[in-house]
Amino acid sequence: MNVKLIGFPRHTDEYGSLVPIEASDNVPFEIKRVYYIYGVDEGVRRGFHSHAELKQVLICVSGQVTILVKTPWEEQEILLDDPQKGLYIGPMIWREMFDFSGDAVLLVLASDHYKVEDYIRNYNQYEETARQYFAEGQSVCEDRT
Repeated sequence: MNVKLIGFPRHTDEYGSLVPIEASDNVPFEIKRVYYIYGVDEGVRRGFHSHAELKQVLICVSGQVTILVKTPWEEQEILLDDPQKGLYIGPMIWREMFDFSGDAVLLVLASDHYKVEDYIRNYNQYEETARQYFAEGQSVCEDRT
């Protein structure tokens, strides 16, 4: 499905925990953009789009959030509630984010800068484009769990 969970190392001592994230070791792309989502009200659903080329890793560094990932043939809900786990989402995967806890902070690592033309926001257009994309064998993702 072009979606994988990635495990990050954790270093814990009497001063707390530290989770290093390094593009060359943990993330399967060069990180060009970082942003985070927080303060999402109860019942709000976000996302409702796919990217034509962008790759992302989503990490819930505080609280929890559920991510729906979907292709024309399958869908899966993934709970992110551990700052040591990241969800890799490759190109042409529809995503929606919901059930944010009050303390949720969702960190997003992206393979490129913001480009409005990379977004596919219409589901029917997404489905048509995704069918062609996956038929051409483009869904390759390295497993880094």
